[in-house]
Amino acid sequence: QVQLVESGGGLVQPGGSLRLSCAASGFTFSSYVMRWYRQAPGKERELVAHISDKGRFTNYADSVKGRFTISRDNAKNMVYLQMNSLKPEDTGVYYCHAWSRYWGQGTQVTVSS
Repeated sequence: QVQLVESGGGLVQPGGSLRLSCAASGFTFSSYVMRWYRQAPGKERELVAHISDKGRFTNYADSVKGRFTISRDNAKNMVYLQMNSLKPEDTGVYYCHAWSRYWGQGTQVTVSS
């Protein structure tokens, strides 16, 4: 059974940090490109960050460059999103995605004072 389970979301003040984690199981994790998406209320889901299957290459949305870092641990079947200098516009549900097949259920991130 394929599972992607996100964790680490929550409420944080502007300027704060959060680290999202995504635990993968039921498929060959190290063969998949992994992505983080987010969806704000009333908006379409958008790609936030991307990491290649072996972790050598990463890419980010312009809105998060320099603030967010995606990483993975293939030995543990985990992918992470370190989010620093958070802004209110980073608020949304964050989803882990094994491109282009599997999705997690999402974790809520709220940036507010």
